[in-house]
This record gives sequence, C-alpha cells and structure tokens, in this order.
Amino acid sequence: MRGMPKDAEKNPDADKLAELRDMEAKVRRMRDNRNSLRDQGKAMAKKRNAVQDQYKEHREKLTLMKAELDAIHAERNMHRAKRDAVNEQLRDLFAQVKGRRGEHGEKKSATAEYSQLLSQINNLEEQFQTTSSSTKKEKETMERIKRMKRRAEELEPEVAKFEMVAVDLSNLDEAIATLKAESDDAHNLFVEALKRADEKWAEYKEALDHRDFLKAEGDRHHNESVEFHEKANAIHEKIDELMVNVNKARDELNMARQERESWITDHNKSVKAEMKTGAESDEVADMLVQSLLSDGELVFGGVGREDNTQKSKRGGASSKKKNMRRMGPIRRR
Repeated sequence: MRGMPKDAEKNPDADKLAELRDMEAKVRRMRDNRNSLRDQGKAMAKKRNAVQDQYKEHREKLTLMKAELDAIHAERNMHRAKRDAVNEQLRDLFAQVKGRRGEHGEKKSATAEYSQLLSQINNLEEQFQTTSSSTKKEKETMERIKRMKRRAEELEPEVAKFEMVAVDLSNLDEAIATLKAESDDAHNLFVEALKRADEKWAEYKEALDHRDFLKAEGDRHHNESVEFHEKANAIHEKIDELMVNVNKARDELNMARQERESWITDHNKSVKAEMKTGAESDEVADMLVQSLLSDGELVFGGVGREDNTQKSKRGGASSKKKNMRRMGPIRRR
C-alpha cells in the first residue's frame, strides 16, 4: 500500500499459507497413492474372478470324469465278484470229485449233495423205465425218487446262491471245465477293467492337481486384492486425519482475511465521513437550520458575515482543508 512500510506490505499469512500448500500437496500425493493401490486391488480381484470361473468349469469336468471312473470301478468289482463266485463254485465241485462224502463226521456241501441227488434220481428213473420188477419194488423205487426230489428242492435255494453259471451237475467233469472257462473270462474282464481304471485315475489325478492349482491361484489373487485394499484404506484414514489440519488452517486463513477486510472497511468509512463537505453532512445541515431559526441568517460553508470582510484569512481555511485530506481511504489489496 502507498505510504505504508515494506514489512506491512508483506502478506501476514505467508507462513500459514505455505504450510497449508504443503499439507494440500501431501494430501494429493496420498490420494494418488491410495487410488493406485485401489486400482491394483481391483485388477487382482478381476484376475481372481477369472480364475474362479475356470475353477468352476473345471469342477464340472471333474464331476464327469469321476462318474466315468466310478462306472469303471463298478464294472471291475462286478467281474471280480463273478470270478470269485465261480471259483467258489469250482472249489465245491472239486471237493465233490475228490470224494468228500462226510467221512469223519464232516458235512457234505449243498452243491455236492444236490449233484449227487440229481445223479441218483436220473439213474433210478432210468432203471424204472428200462427194467421190469415187482409191484412192491416199483412202489419202493417211486417213493425213493420222491424223497430225493423233495430233498433236492430243499437244497435248490442254497445251491442257487453259489451257482453263478448254470451247469449240468450230473456231469461234474464237464461242469468243472465250463466253470474254469467262465472264471478265466471273468478274470480277464476284471484285469482289463482294472487297467482302464488305472488309466482313468491317472487322467483324473492330473485334473485334480490342476483343480488344486486353480484354487491356489484364486486364493493368491484374492489375498493380494485384500492386501492392496487394506493398504489403500490405511492411507485413506491418514488422509482423513490430515484433512482435519488442512480444514483448520483454511478456516484460520479465512478468519484472518475477513478480520483484515473488516478493519479496512471500517477505516475507509471513518475517513470518508471525515472528508464530507458541508452539503453532504447531516450535522452541518442541522446546524444551519438552528442558525436560521435563532439568528435569522444562514452561514454557508461554515463562514459567517464577519468573515466575508476578512479575505486575508482564507489562506488559513484552505490549509485546514488540505490537512483534512492528507489521510485518504485505504484500498484493499
């Protein structure tokens, strides 16, 4: 300002303003860092979602592969069960061929007894039809055949549980040969199914490993996304703390500026009031009215009739007006 010292012309809030500018610059840098971390977190989340979509598709593929593997296992188990059952039937027939008749109190097997009954029934029926005998003898033969058939019917359910292959038990050698062939076929099918199961399991195991890899990748991207967002949130909290000081500094600067502006406004009003002419002053107007009422004459400009003859004193009045104008109004910067 004109006529004021250089120190007064310097902004009194310069230090506070510089401090505010530094804090605002720091806030901008922190916001850029926070936004960058959030963008990285979103990028990791996008990768995680893509991997998880692959994981879901791969699980559906695994479900189908597991169903195929279970079907092969069921087929393998079926062939093994048939082979084992036929082998059990073979062992029973072998025991019969070796003459295990229950010596030493050992009970004959149901299959051995059943096959023996069928053989005896066939022989008796053939004798009854081809030989002639007395009526009494024929009656006894018929009763014996009936008893054997009843016993054979009693053994049929138990024999059926172990008889996987229908064979003619009246011819044990042929029955054994048939069962051996059936056992070999069942075993070969079992081995073939076992081989296919091993191949499918190797493929399934590889798919399981890929599933685990996708899950690990999805978890890794998720953890990285969470980590980036946590760092961004931590910086955001620091920004909020710093903004308290920024807003406080802004408020203090605004209050100081408003206070200076108010002082300048009041000062200018005071100077303007002091520099008013008589025509502009309400006090002078009141004084003229009082003079007219009391003396019957007006004094204009603050000068009386006696003063009109004293023109030599005009210089003094002019110097007084100059003194009144020496201090002008203050302009706002």
